[in-house]
Amino acid sequence: MKKVSWLLLMFFCAVVQAKSFYLIRHAEKVDDGSKDPVLTLQGQQRALNIAHMLSEAAITQVYATDYQRTQLTAKPLADHLGLPVTIYDPRELTAFADQLKAQEGNVLIVGHSNTTPMLVHLLSGEPAFKMSEAEYDNIYQLVIEAGQITLTQFKSLPMQSGGNQSTIEK
Repeated sequence: MKKVSWLLLMFFCAVVQAKSFYLIRHAEKVDDGSKDPVLTLQGQQRALNIAHMLSEAAITQVYATDYQRTQLTAKPLADHLGLPVTIYDPRELTAFADQLKAQEGNVLIVGHSNTTPMLVHLLSGEPAFKMSEAEYDNIYQLVIEAGQITLTQFKSLPMQSGGNQSTIEK
């Protein structure tokens, strides 16, 4: 009996230590020439779909830069989960990555085409990749468990009438 209890405790501890980071670029933005545009209708629909996709991912923290497009992309999920959207400084990615590594729980981070690849690199050690200005549909899931890092890429779609039933498992 003690052996079974010990094994269950070890399994539980391993599960508790696993954490996931979901890194995305903001959804489609209005091309109005401003430095801080809002989301297009398609971008708003994509933000809703991301919220739907990640609603069961046990996210405990939501981060976004201090721009309307990132805040509006993060807001539907944060609202659904009853979480605030915490602002991070995209100019301080190394310090932010260290902060993320030290905290518990699953996290959504909404960034930009020039910050999301670098943050994936800082968190995973994988080579940085390029992200085009037209790329809005990638979700990078980085799972850290028992010192092992797994990076998976998913696609998000803008919400269609009737909804998109895509989900990501916890």
